[in-house]
Amino acid sequence: MKVYGDRISGNCLKVQYTADYLGLDYEWVPTDIMAGETRTPEYLAMNPAGQVPLLVLEDGRALAQSNAIIGFLARDSDLLPRDPFDRAKVYEWLFWEQYSHEPYVAVCRFVMVYQGRSKAERESWRVERGEGALDLMEDWLEGRDWLVGTTFTIADIALLAYTRLAHEGGFDLGGRPAVRHWIGRCESVLGI
Repeated sequence: MKVYGDRISGNCLKVQYTADYLGLDYEWVPTDIMAGETRTPEYLAMNPAGQVPLLVLEDGRALAQSNAIIGFLARDSDLLPRDPFDRAKVYEWLFWEQYSHEPYVAVCRFVMVYQGRSKAERESWRVERGEGALDLMEDWLEGRDWLVGTTFTIADIALLAYTRLAHEGGFDLGGRPAVRHWIGRCESVLGI
């Protein structure tokens, strides 16, 4: 299988972390969104949304959206709980990450890393919501090792990708010890 992605993108890193953790055999196809590589007719034929990451299976079927990809890769693995409620809690975190974390933390990072703009140029409402998302994680992780249950799951991978890079978007994790310790545990499990 092939993964089209940008190793600077947290959404793409989620796929890399999951595939590497599971020991899957894949080819990474570097894809530069800033150079328009996701806007070519060939790429758009595989993914009409023109985004990365994109997983293309050996039979040619393509799957987009990072959390859908990691859910697919993690099927029948220890990264996805067998208990129906715990599995639903994993998906709850995946949906929350895409709706209440990524649009703020990741977009602020995009402004600074990809666009080369300053911390002061971030949209204040995004900063406020990003801080709120990180505060929610801090509160939830206080006294817990993982986001769901007692094991490392794709919920942790999904939230790790941009949270561990939040400083690149101008966010300070210094006052969030539970988040920092959780990042360390995740990095240790993933060997990164």
